[in-house]
Amino acid sequence: MYELIPVGEQSYYIQSPSKIGLIRVGGRDVCLIDCGNDKDAGRKVRQILTANDWNLKAIYLTHSNADHIGGNKYLQAQTGCQTYAPGIECEFTRHPILEPAFLYGGFPPSDLRHKFLMAQESDASPLTKESLPEGFEILPLPGHFFDMVGYRTPDNVVYLADCLSSRQTLDKYQLTFLYDVAAYLNTLEMVKTLNARMFVPAHAEATEDIAPLAQYNIDKVLSIGDRLVSMCGRPISFEMLLQKVFSEYGLTMNFEQYVLIGSTVRSYLAWLKDSGRLDAVFEDNLLLWKQA
Repeated sequence: MYELIPVGEQSYYIQSPSKIGLIRVGGRDVCLIDCGNDKDAGRKVRQILTANDWNLKAIYLTHSNADHIGGNKYLQAQTGCQTYAPGIECEFTRHPILEPAFLYGGFPPSDLRHKFLMAQESDASPLTKESLPEGFEILPLPGHFFDMVGYRTPDNVVYLADCLSSRQTLDKYQLTFLYDVAAYLNTLEMVKTLNARMFVPAHAEATEDIAPLAQYNIDKVLSIGDRLVSMCGRPISFEMLLQKVFSEYGLTMNFEQYVLIGSTVRSYLAWLKDSGRLDAVFEDNLLLWKQA
């Protein structure tokens, strides 16, 4: 873990729970794409920088989930680097309470205010084309989170953040966190058309051909959508539906899984309603979901 792996003339990734991109941008200067899940991850990144006599100029965030920004505060304090984040992800990075609050739908209880859902507060500036090193390209990847992006480097390596899950993860857990299902499917269709020297997803193996994994993710989303529609054969409340989902897919409920899977199921329901496959009705002061 935390091995530095080259994938191009100037591009690397650091093997970690959420892969961290590292790109040499001139002389001793390097930049990171994301920065790990906590202070310990930041410390291990700093050790790699020191061992190679590299100077960290900037961190470019793909999105603001805690496992991608948790090392930001430590690395900023240690190196004085700048950090850039896209769109609303910038505000989530500055105010990390927003992530568990968004997931819970209100002020989150202490069970949700931990490093896996709420990174330490740190500074970030809005990501712009002008803030990028020469030759970098921003790739919008909406769907998993609000304004998530990926990056293409000058040596044609593409960092794909959380827009794909590995086959092993999908086969084991079935559901992975999604914010906007329609946008996610569009993102995956776009990713299937990309060409690059190497693709580096945050939670799957680096590969030269991303299209098969993108299609596998698409198929899984469509399958889950079909299953949710079938579960709504009779009008059902969200809580009862969520219980069915956990039982159907062999998941174990706790506070963290309740908000992550619960938020994802709500996103699926919104997608299915907007696409005309489900209806929402109110009966006896209950919101019930049913097939259209």
